[in-house]
Amino acid sequence: MEEKIKFDDLGLSEATLSGIRKKGFEEPSPIQAKTIPYLLQGEKNIIGQAQTGTGKTAAFGLPLIDKLEPDTGHVQALILAPTRELAVQVCEEINSLKGSKRLQIAPIYGGQSYGEQFRRLKRGVDIIVGTPGRIQDHIDKGSLNLSKLSWLILDEADEMLNMGFVEDIEKILESVNEDKRMVLFSATMPKAILNIAGRYMGDYEVLAVKKQQLTTNLTEQIYYELSERDKFEALCRIIDIEDDFYGIVFCRTKVRSDEVAERLINRGYSSAALHGDISQNMRERILSQFKEKKTNILVATDVAARGIDVTNMTHVINYSLPQDPESYVHRIGRTGRAGQEGTAITFVTHSEYRMLVRIQRMSNTDIKKKTLPGVKDVIHIKRERIITELSETIQGNLEKVNESYDSMAKTLLEQGNPEQVVASLLKYSFKQDLDESQYKEIKNIKMNRDGSRTRLFVAKGRKDNMSARDVVSLIKEKTGIPDSRIDDVQVFEMFSFITVSFDDAEHIIDVFRKAGRGHRPMVEKAKPSDNNRRRGPSDGRPRGAGNRQGGHFYHSERKRGNNKRSR
Repeated sequence: MEEKIKFDDLGLSEATLSGIRKKGFEEPSPIQAKTIPYLLQGEKNIIGQAQTGTGKTAAFGLPLIDKLEPDTGHVQALILAPTRELAVQVCEEINSLKGSKRLQIAPIYGGQSYGEQFRRLKRGVDIIVGTPGRIQDHIDKGSLNLSKLSWLILDEADEMLNMGFVEDIEKILESVNEDKRMVLFSATMPKAILNIAGRYMGDYEVLAVKKQQLTTNLTEQIYYELSERDKFEALCRIIDIEDDFYGIVFCRTKVRSDEVAERLINRGYSSAALHGDISQNMRERILSQFKEKKTNILVATDVAARGIDVTNMTHVINYSLPQDPESYVHRIGRTGRAGQEGTAITFVTHSEYRMLVRIQRMSNTDIKKKTLPGVKDVIHIKRERIITELSETIQGNLEKVNESYDSMAKTLLEQGNPEQVVASLLKYSFKQDLDESQYKEIKNIKMNRDGSRTRLFVAKGRKDNMSARDVVSLIKEKTGIPDSRIDDVQVFEMFSFITVSFDDAEHIIDVFRKAGRGHRPMVEKAKPSDNNRRRGPSDGRPRGAGNRQGGHFYHSERKRGNNKRSR
């Protein structure tokens, strides 16, 4: 049997290993095992290919912590990330791994005050984690000097290119010193990545790991359909029907995490919120209480949940669906560990159903729809649990008569017949637990199904010599969807429309989005304005589309402030 690799085998210093042990990590992930020794000992630039959620941050973060010295007076490492959320996440994780080493690490991203960033940079930073747009802004303003970099790291490079950051990245690469070491991490290897590597990385090595299985057989995955306003009520019912609920409730924002945790506490549950605004000391205290089961419900954001290593959780609740399938898989992978079964429950609203379909398809898993228990069902389960627990208590104490309790029992039994006395005691002890009025009704909603129809906009028309048959053939050739499932094809001068099932629409949109390589996809979900354009402007082009090339529409000028980007 092959011996497992441990962090101690990778060549890290004892000080760095001490920080890893404090976090409870013992075995590196495959990308960490491949990358860390190479960064510690080699000299080549590297491309690390691994999917999201495989521990890439520690793969480059630990070598940085090991090799950099504090107080050099200049920025030693720059880490570029596609979003402000990821920049904060990477910064927090490296901070949590550095132990006692006095490295100054700062996130620099759009939406944050320039004044605060100017002050932070002036005080001195060893490692900067930033979004390309804001980093380029600071270079232009002269507030960021990257002439003495030792390391330049591109995290989730393919995503940055998809989001239109290629110009900013190239400008940054052209403005830094040539003798730095460059590391690029990407889940995929599109041509654009290889172009950057060829132009800027010189002699580089590719370190790739096999794509991991996205789901676990030990995790039961179910979802409930409900409106946004009923999510908290549904959460309470799920907690109440479980004998021993112990898990994480995932929310998308810090504000929602605080709100849900506070409402749970006010309702009598043992709960705590965990997110990016929580101090490190408070984070450690909250996690300690959770691991010791003094708190059994942790309400967390994805960023804050990084690094939590608890093996015996019963549930993961997706109060809000994550932004991508990989994050979903990373969340639910926290249950079903160490041979124990776990349950992943997802709340799905109308607006989240599209993402649920995409998650099921990309993770190749079946997330089963179930119906939430009714109020009477919850009360019945709680009654049965009370009877069972009291019966066990009675049986365990029959031979251990306590004189004070015995005396109290005799006094109470003198007040009426035994059944009335026991009923009164139960009401006194469990009135709130068995009160149906504490639960609110949950409204049934009708969700779009795979059989529902979706209208799609196709950026090709008669001007491209396209007939209805040609449009159908194009969709069939690119996606594999048979023409029998494509209906109501309408071809206009500059564009066309088709109608397909909801599930087919998701697949078609995904295929053409990836084929677009950062430009506007050829096929998109039709908007009301698209339908109105059938008699619209003479050129028939989508609003905001610039030049047209090869059947694809794209912006002739890169727009700053794109809502997917963070400067």
